[in-house]
Amino acid sequence: MSPASFTTSLTIGELEASFPLYCKALRILVREEQTIEQIKRSVCWHRLAILHHCLPRQYKDPNHLYFLFKRELSA
Repeated sequence: MSPASFTTSLTIGELEASFPLYCKALRILVREEQTIEQIKRSVCWHRLAILHHCLPRQYKDPNHLYFLFKRELSA
């Protein structure tokens, strides 16, 4: 089995299983002081957005996560 790439179609279950990894990647991008525009072009942002769109009660909007991580970093 080949590793998943951005062009590979993932199931919601696979996205859910990787949620902590996407959050970690977003935290790293925030810590590196990437701009929101740069972060919005990332794979982790795209996949977090898909999770939020499909399961909005379980997964927060990536914008919300971004501001939470930004606040966490400045505290």
